[in-house]
Amino acid sequence: MSDSANDSGRDLENSYDPDNIFAKIIRGELPAFKVYEDEHTLAFMDIMPQVEGHTLVIPKAGGANIFDLSDEALRATITTTKKVASAVKQAFSAEGIMIAQLNGSAAGQTVFHLHFHVLPRNAGIELGLHNRLTVDHEVLAKHAEQIRAALETAG
Repeated sequence: MSDSANDSGRDLENSYDPDNIFAKIIRGELPAFKVYEDEHTLAFMDIMPQVEGHTLVIPKAGGANIFDLSDEALRATITTTKKVASAVKQAFSAEGIMIAQLNGSAAGQTVFHLHFHVLPRNAGIELGLHNRLTVDHEVLAKHAEQIRAALETAG
């Protein structure tokens, strides 16, 4: 039995919890600094960013990881990820973009709702571990506005 399984043998990290933090954001029960939303996906600022502009893209469909999501929901999510990544690159004048998606606690996943990390990258700036502190909400609101503006100019 894995460390992530309980006494009944149920694998907790692969069981979708509809009360996870991202599901609550989708339902509007928790706030988020949204940058993009459509009927299938949502993109918003990571409140504990690794770098300025660190954005998360999630499907509105529930699924703990990439293996739990339907192909249709996954297509919609990666399409939004591409659109948002382009806007993040423009908004933060990034030389490159890192897109990360983790599956399972052994891979570093901490929120078990499928999500893509979009991180602007520039040479010479090291990528640290996930921040353990939340960033000032005014900063996140400014970053979200920068990305929304870039999305608008992209059409």
